[in-house]
Amino acid sequence: MRHLESAFAGKNSFWRYLVMFGTVFIAINTIGGIPILIAALSKVAADPGIITGVTDNPADLSVFGIEPLPGLMMMLFPYLIGLITFAILIRPLHHRPFMHVINGRKRLRWNRFFVSAIIWMLISLAYLFIYKGLDPSNFPVNNITSSLVWLVIISLTLIPFQASFEEIIFRGYLLQGFAVMFRNRWAPLILTSVFFGLMHSWNPEVKEFGFLAMLPQYIMFGFMFGITAILDDGIEIALGTHTANNIFLSITVTNSSSTLQTPAVFEQVEILPWVEFGGLVIACIIFILVIGRIYNWRNPGTIFSSVRKEDLNSDSID
Repeated sequence: MRHLESAFAGKNSFWRYLVMFGTVFIAINTIGGIPILIAALSKVAADPGIITGVTDNPADLSVFGIEPLPGLMMMLFPYLIGLITFAILIRPLHHRPFMHVINGRKRLRWNRFFVSAIIWMLISLAYLFIYKGLDPSNFPVNNITSSLVWLVIISLTLIPFQASFEEIIFRGYLLQGFAVMFRNRWAPLILTSVFFGLMHSWNPEVKEFGFLAMLPQYIMFGFMFGITAILDDGIEIALGTHTANNIFLSITVTNSSSTLQTPAVFEQVEILPWVEFGGLVIACIIFILVIGRIYNWRNPGTIFSSVRKEDLNSDSID
């Protein structure tokens, strides 16, 4: 065992986590926000009245006259800054190398990243095909222009940083930190899943459909990502799945309340949160069964096992 146990190889005082989160938060909202700030201020200076349109959907930069594709890049840029900041701070702050947050090893298992991404893409495609087939009027064509080429390029280039930042923070950094605190796996799994859901509570979808309607979806995603991190002893599968999910949605389906406003192929007219949640539960179960079979997860009871410093493999320490 390496992923959670590797946290014992470094320093884990509570103040170190506070410094990390504080610094990353500041970097995201200062350096990361510079492109949006410059673009927004230039538009507001010309027309101060447009500021009133921001409250409806802060993620929709079209109120500032920013086109969807440049807006997408501006929305994703802060995650790149956050990831860079985290990578710079992890060794001096926690006395651990960056790779320890990934899997406790010395290299990333790329096959898991790409295999999980492909499987989740196929599941998502099947889900969309079935949903659209049952209610075709709910998915009118939104965009089939050449802008899709640029959308694909931007999504493939920047969304991996956004998804990786969230997974490294939750299924890497926090999962390990809670494992050191509680000395087990199930409590970190629950806590990081709930915190992951709460982090998304500021999304415009929550404002549109309600906190209790949307939160279960985010928690379910966090729970699936956490299970894969624990059973596979690393976060590569979570990285691949999260990345594939966000790229797929960015390119294929958008809606008026979506966090990332993109010129996707289809626009979903009506959102039914609990129908979406039911479909997500089924998709998550299928994914875990398939990926578990591929990577031979024979002991799901690992989720309830303890986390001990004594179980740390010596080759996990650089």
